[in-house]
Amino acid sequence: MKKKVKIIGIGLASLLSIIIIGFGALFFGEIRTLLSFKELNDQPFYEMTYHADYGLDEFLENGAATDDELVSFVTKKILKGVSFEVNPDGACSTFTATNQQDENLFGRNFDYVPSIGLIVRTQPKNGYESISVVNLNHLGLSKENMPTKNILNRIITLAAPYAPLDGMNEKGLAIGVLVIKDGIVHQNTGKTPITTTSAIRMVLDKAATVDEAVKLLKKYDMNSSGDTGYHFQIADANGDTAIVEYIDNEMHVLTKEDGHTAATNFVLYNNMNSGHGQDRYEKIKEKQKETDNIMTEDEAMDLLLSVPAQSTREIDGSDEGLPSDTQWSCVYNLDDLTLQICTTRDKSRTYNYSLK
Repeated sequence: MKKKVKIIGIGLASLLSIIIIGFGALFFGEIRTLLSFKELNDQPFYEMTYHADYGLDEFLENGAATDDELVSFVTKKILKGVSFEVNPDGACSTFTATNQQDENLFGRNFDYVPSIGLIVRTQPKNGYESISVVNLNHLGLSKENMPTKNILNRIITLAAPYAPLDGMNEKGLAIGVLVIKDGIVHQNTGKTPITTTSAIRMVLDKAATVDEAVKLLKKYDMNSSGDTGYHFQIADANGDTAIVEYIDNEMHVLTKEDGHTAATNFVLYNNMNSGHGQDRYEKIKEKQKETDNIMTEDEAMDLLLSVPAQSTREIDGSDEGLPSDTQWSCVYNLDDLTLQICTTRDKSRTYNYSLK
């Protein structure tokens, strides 16, 4: 009898081991990703290297016309049933420049209420390696509901590839998204639908140049995330840049040849000028003209730090307005494939990354 119990015990232990090993093998990429999650500072700001398959090609087969449809895909494909929300927002600034070595730079401020930042490295099998920056508040996390609070919150960070706000890929293609008042778009022309942040992921994974990015965006029906208007600035290692806006559900591409080398939070198309951030825009354009648009990375960073969008913002769930300021400033070198990122306009909180 004892021998039989012992055999049963060994059998159960073996079965449990097989289950554990099988689970580990099945979710090996996700587990490696979560283990790479690391705090950089107490803003808080984090970094993470993504080792799992986030299924972009599968997503692009049907796309998503709403945030709910994007959440549904990510919940089933990546989070194994753990739900979250998507609600991007923010007042921002972007511009391009070149340094003294004729390397192309892309500068970007993300301005918002106090936020949880995450730097994400992705290495898809069928796409370009990239580094991007995500606001975890836009995935439903907060300082009251931190990603480190419990395992479910940590799992939500696995949705990060579908929520980038700016980034650069291994080909030296960079993109940033900025809020505009009159840019709400819900195209319905029969093309595969896509949302704002999933479009950024698609561009980072699939486009090597501004021209490729624009052609790619034209293949999809764009839909605003968070029912907010946006425009994109895109730049590449060839020195090209473009602003992409959607006005009255039509896509407009504003080129470098027409002088469009910077953006803030007002509509540039047809000189509409609706929105805000004209003061920041003029300061950036003045610096570009003064320097013949040649700056070191440090000078580009100083320019970003000099144009914060400071205000008070009304946030859902808050009884009163919250102070808004620059949450991160990025200088991407599109030739050297480096990122210098400064958080909360505090130069002591500057971090450097490379895609080489």
